[in-house]
Amino acid sequence: MMEQSVKEEGKTIAIIAYITLIGLLIAFFMNNDKKNEFAKFHIGQSLRISILGLANSVLAAFLPASIAIVSTIISLAVLVLWILGLVNAINLKAKPVPVIGTIGG
Repeated sequence: MMEQSVKEEGKTIAIIAYITLIGLLIAFFMNNDKKNEFAKFHIGQSLRISILGLANSVLAAFLPASIAIVSTIISLAVLVLWILGLVNAINLKAKPVPVIGTIGG
């Protein structure tokens, strides 16, 4: 379990990680020097959510319009995961987002 001081030091970087793909990159480079575990955790969560969103965009390009609802549902799921991750970062929680939060890690 992470110490509270580690979480508080990494909170800003963790929040930045959820602010668009550019924020994710900025957070990654900001944490490159500090190596804060809390920030690293949320950078990983944000990366997983971003990859899901990008994969959904590619999927949407190939889906026929008649089943485009699948992409819409995935987009809503991505939004929910993003909100959950951001709220966890704000509340200093290192809790994986549902379904994809533990993939690869």
